[in-house]
Amino acid sequence: MLKCLANIILRMGGWKILGEIPSIPQAVFLAAPHTSNWDGFWLLVYKVAIDLDVRFLAKDTLFWWPLSSILRALGAMSLDRDDASGIVLQLVGAFEQQDSLFLALAPEGTRGWRPQWKTGFHRISSAAGVPIVLARIDYDKREIGIGPTLPPGRSLEQDFNEIRAYYIDVRGRHPEKQGPITFMTE
Repeated sequence: MLKCLANIILRMGGWKILGEIPSIPQAVFLAAPHTSNWDGFWLLVYKVAIDLDVRFLAKDTLFWWPLSSILRALGAMSLDRDDASGIVLQLVGAFEQQDSLFLALAPEGTRGWRPQWKTGFHRISSAAGVPIVLARIDYDKREIGIGPTLPPGRSLEQDFNEIRAYYIDVRGRHPEKQGPITFMTE
């Protein structure tokens, strides 16, 4: 029933669903661009519509009762943005502890403009030995969905061209908030 309702909502919103759930047990999903709170809404509706069991990070300030119960039921994991230094290790640990885990991350790290994308998704993928799945929400084309899977164990430089090529023409709800597809050097 909920899946049917989610598909109706997507159709009414004019969205075209792309791709299929990859037949792998674990992956880091790169969800971009992230320029609006509406991204979360549409991606959650999409998740329900295709029956995708994917977890995502949400700032800890959203985890108050009763919203915390709803967020956890939808797949949210709490993130303390004031102490994010250990988050990569925590998420690698989650992959080690669970046989099946899809984790969606927004590489911008926020809805506002940034001069480059963060690379935590790649550090998590590399340390956990799991692939990266590219996913997008394109408001211009009204497309939402899953794209190619990048194999684990490659350097960020090796993955960069594929990531950039996939997202270069994708437009968020607020394109002026989209920064360039470059990565922070550490």
